[in-house]
Amino acid sequence: MSQVLICGVDEAGRGPLAGPVFAAAVILDPTKPIPGLADSKTLSEKKRDALAMAIREYALSWSIATASVEEIDRINILQASLLAMKRAVEGLDVQPGQALVDGLYCPDIACPAQAVVKGDSKFAEISAASILAKTARDAEMLILDSKYPQYGFARHKGYPTADHMAALIQHGVSPVHRRSYAPVQKLLT
Repeated sequence: MSQVLICGVDEAGRGPLAGPVFAAAVILDPTKPIPGLADSKTLSEKKRDALAMAIREYALSWSIATASVEEIDRINILQASLLAMKRAVEGLDVQPGQALVDGLYCPDIACPAQAVVKGDSKFAEISAASILAKTARDAEMLILDSKYPQYGFARHKGYPTADHMAALIQHGVSPVHRRSYAPVQKLLT
């Protein structure tokens, strides 16, 4: 009997005021374990980057997808996160038999899916997905920082820090800010 391929799914970037939301789907190879997998939020940036390289090299399949700022503003952040997750799962080149999804909700995908609260600290597959989603989003925020240096995206990754709020007030809303988010919306009225 063959083993069911489990795909871990997680997102990064629901809370920030700017930039796309990222999601990743990962099917780990049971014959190539990756030591040190954990919730991406508990790892240093250096450790996350090293693990992301290992995941890309050793996983049976992995995929990263996004939902744009425009999609977030149009359908809301929860729906946009689920859309990015769906795109990530559909981007896998190996079809999973089951998906374990971090959080309370599952995207609409072809295989059976189970939502797992705090799944990124319980299942290696979800940990791997959380690491890929976070490192990919952080890399995107560095690109956005080079386009819009006045906002400091490299430092706060778009989260609503005092520094970011001050930059928003001083420079106004950029094309990569989420207009549906209350702190940004306030500046538009």
